[in-house]
Amino acid sequence: MKLAPLTDALGAEISDVVLTDLADISAIRRALDRYGAVLIRGLELSPEALISFSRHFGALDEAPVNEDGKTTVEGLPELYVVSNITGPDNKPIGSLGAGEATWHTDMSYLGNPPDASMLYAVEVPDEGGDTWVCSMAAALAEMPAYLRAAIDGRRIKHDGTYNSAGLLRQGATPTDDPHAAPGSWHPAICRHPRTGAAVLYLGRRRNAYVEGLDVAASDDLLDRLWAFATEARFTYAHRWTVGDLLMWDNRATLHRRDPFDPAARRLMHRTQIRGSKAPEVL
Repeated sequence: MKLAPLTDALGAEISDVVLTDLADISAIRRALDRYGAVLIRGLELSPEALISFSRHFGALDEAPVNEDGKTTVEGLPELYVVSNITGPDNKPIGSLGAGEATWHTDMSYLGNPPDASMLYAVEVPDEGGDTWVCSMAAALAEMPAYLRAAIDGRRIKHDGTYNSAGLLRQGATPTDDPHAAPGSWHPAICRHPRTGAAVLYLGRRRNAYVEGLDVAASDDLLDRLWAFATEARFTYAHRWTVGDLLMWDNRATLHRRDPFDPAARRLMHRTQIRGSKAPEVL
């Protein structure tokens, strides 16, 4: 097995790997903990094979409810189809469509958010649709002392009203009031659940709220945190080809997707590793 870092801040590309070999799987896990994201190219993974590989990293969450109310792929409840393609019945076969998804951490509004996500490319557009990953460990390590002091010991409320595409979650009441919005409180600076390393934990920007501040002061601080944490030096942009598998650590990264032509087809399969524990203060 070969490993090559993707950027100075995060990510590693792994090649000559066998996804059913336990020694290789252990090495992939170590790389994910060290680099925050792992890329493996040139795979041919059936949905069943992706689920089987994903289970080596922990119990899997079932796919969330799609915009059309569907919850699962029949017989494969752990598989989440990310796509803008419509089926013969003119209904979407997946979720999240072709729009731009903003920086976020998956499902941080839960008390026990997921540990990691895996995204596998089945069909990709000729242009656009790139996935970006941003290191929260690198951002925290480089953060100015005054900005870190502003969040040290504080918690952030993570909104559960809207998803990363800005769509209302099923059962949620529309609101832009962070006091009224549903969600969970997590430390702004966390201890990584496996490595013990210090990581910034931002989640999503919309409706987020910093404990102990009025809304205006909270918004100002969060705007400065997001602007700093998502600087280009902390990011990796992945241009997809069919057969790519990108894994990222939800406890140590943010991610987002570039927009692409809605008329172009994009089909991705995703699995999600269930959270092993709630975010803990450093």
